[in-house]
Amino acid sequence: GEYKIFDEIVVNAFDQHVRTEFMDSEYKVKNIKIDINKEQGSISIKNDGEGIKVQMHEKEKLYVPELIFGHLLTSSNYADSKIAHVGGKNGYGAKLTNIFSKEFYIETVDHFNKKKYKQRFSDNMSKVDKPSITKNGAKPYTLISYIPDYKSFNTSGLTNDMFSVMKKRAYD
Repeated sequence: GEYKIFDEIVVNAFDQHVRTEFMDSEYKVKNIKIDINKEQGSISIKNDGEGIKVQMHEKEKLYVPELIFGHLLTSSNYADSKIAHVGGKNGYGAKLTNIFSKEFYIETVDHFNKKKYKQRFSDNMSKVDKPSITKNGAKPYTLISYIPDYKSFNTSGLTNDMFSVMKKRAYD
């Protein structure tokens, strides 16, 4: 499970690469940066492609990044007619990472709306901070950082074996 929640965020970053390859955009994913801090037990994954739109969802009355990462059954990958090369299908992956984390943090820059969005979740997605939204015209990106709830995986932190498996996945 600990590996799977890591892999879900990696797959999301790669899915963004696949999506931007089919877009007419100057902001295709060129880099995916994975930072695993073994001592702190924190994990960060950042892609430099199109950021997530920072706008209120009309029906749900929540910002889109919060819906994507903090509310179940809110994926846009349900349609069978869409590109089938992406890893996610039902929108649970990143949300499960959030659910199985003591801390989960989203940061994205939306170059269309020229906004930066930051939001923190904690205690296995039971606590949700109000998002911070500021004006920002920088290059877009999306960063996800989290600290797994290691107790859920019967460990006190990131083991050497898990670190090695995650490192291999990063290279893959």
